[in-house]
Amino acid sequence: MQFVTYRDLTDGVERAGVLDDGVVHALPGDPTMRETIALGLEAAQAQGDRALAAAGTPLADVRLVAPLQPASLRDCVAFEEHVEGVRRSIDGVAGVPPEWYDAPTFYFTNPHTVIGPQDDVAFPAASVARDFELEVAVVIGREGCSVAAADAADHVFGYTLLNDWSARDLQAREMKVGLGPAKGKDFANTLGPAIVTPDELAPWRDGAGFLYLWCTAAVNGVEIGHDLLSNMGWTFESMIVHASRDSRIVPGDLIGSGTTGNGGCLAELWGRRGRQDPPPLRDGDVVTIRVSGLGSLTTRITSAAPRPDGPLVRRRDAAAARAEHALQETKPVGHRLPTAH
Repeated sequence: MQFVTYRDLTDGVERAGVLDDGVVHALPGDPTMRETIALGLEAAQAQGDRALAAAGTPLADVRLVAPLQPASLRDCVAFEEHVEGVRRSIDGVAGVPPEWYDAPTFYFTNPHTVIGPQDDVAFPAASVARDFELEVAVVIGREGCSVAAADAADHVFGYTLLNDWSARDLQAREMKVGLGPAKGKDFANTLGPAIVTPDELAPWRDGAGFLYLWCTAAVNGVEIGHDLLSNMGWTFESMIVHASRDSRIVPGDLIGSGTTGNGGCLAELWGRRGRQDPPPLRDGDVVTIRVSGLGSLTTRITSAAPRPDGPLVRRRDAAAARAEHALQETKPVGHRLPTAH
């Protein structure tokens, strides 16, 4: 079953529904997608069956929006080839860090800047190294803490495409601090076009739990890269286990696969070729990512309005730093700073 969120062009109301054969059917009771997911997969599909029994609206008469405004958005880095290529491009180092093999490492990104399959993406005006990322995200359908591997599949509601847009020049600077990506990825993530339930992808699931789905990325109609989703280093179930360890996942959370290899983003190719070829994205470029069984996302590149500069950091010269350090050394044990009243 394919769950979507859409805006009816006749009344402007946003609704959750089911997409079938080019027709969108509204879910009964007008729930949000988060509310639908919280029902659990079986109950949500029962609601979907009720929707399909009623009249629908042609896809041409609606505007698809992001199928889900996620509760949280974790993004893993599950493709070894991508890690190797981007490290060479952004960090200027070769190989894959040994820690990568320990677990499906992830970072948290911004769930409040998620956009839909028919939205343009507005890059920060200051960025000139603009990039896409071809990914698939798993949608969490059941709450859990420290989920066991044998139970992880029960927490899957479905899958959707994810384009993790990246301002590589901003990202490269902030990664030097050692905390992870921030403003280089804070401005937009595209989701959609639908949330596809696991039963629809079961024929492409291999014995180890990987999804044998063909993935492609194109810029202005020219294919940039392709890969198999099954080339991931970990299954989505493994990502659920790791994300929930000593933590909590809830219905409506998303966990991204990370970028596919072999041209799942431009930066990987820059690292391989030693130059920015293909060139970074520019205003007016059109990016299409496609995964068999999940559909495609086509997005036009634009620029956001220039933003004012932030406050300047307070800087200390070396002499002042040494003097402060010497003062700290003379403080008695148990010295406490004064508190405000």
